[in-house]
Amino acid sequence: MIRKAIVLAAGRGTRMGDLTEEKPKPMLLVGDAPMLEHIVRRLQASGIEEILLVVGYRRELVEAHFRSFPGISFVVQEIVDGTASAIRLGRSFIGDANFILTFGDIITPAENYAGIGADLETSGAFAVAGVKWVDDPWRGAAVYADAMGRVSAIIEKPPLGTSTTNWNSAGLYAFRAEIFQEIETIPRSSRGEYEIASAVEQFITKDHLVRMFEMQGAWRDVGRPEDLAAAPGELLASE
Repeated sequence: MIRKAIVLAAGRGTRMGDLTEEKPKPMLLVGDAPMLEHIVRRLQASGIEEILLVVGYRRELVEAHFRSFPGISFVVQEIVDGTASAIRLGRSFIGDANFILTFGDIITPAENYAGIGADLETSGAFAVAGVKWVDDPWRGAAVYADAMGRVSAIIEKPPLGTSTTNWNSAGLYAFRAEIFQEIETIPRSSRGEYEIASAVEQFITKDHLVRMFEMQGAWRDVGRPEDLAAAPGELLASE
């Protein structure tokens, strides 16, 4: 059973406008608690014992809130230049263990953390990507997979109308520690960032098994003010 997780929570969240002028997006309230607290508690409910929060913008607010939580560690991402760079900061924390990766603005039931971890450990995969079915994955990352769930490609931010898949990356991964070796060798993407999708693509190129995991129940990427407004109802529905 996977016992460790990394949560990326370093960014400000500029699409939230004035809401993140004084606090980072993961600390915005969803119901009666910051969205990041909902994520942490659900990870812990799924069996995760150690969580590394990658912090940056207004990090003192995150650290003050979670300092008394058991099993929480922090690392600072000084330069925000992509998801892979953020994950690299957790290499010593993870060691040789399998781990869960998620983002500080993705809310989903605890069962999905447990499910994606079990998929990694029982399938022999090097990575498992959580996915959701959408009309067009242009806002996120298009995930291409065969009927058995084996992933053949992940395309970040594909232009609207160009994807031939409806599977969208759901901001949740399970990885073997070998992902850190791939992170060390990836180039910058066309957007000028070091992206975790590029490291996963290198697994695929090497014919290492990468699987997709269909998320169940409520799921919300809280990226915009309207998402923040909708999240409390979905949160209650998934508990």
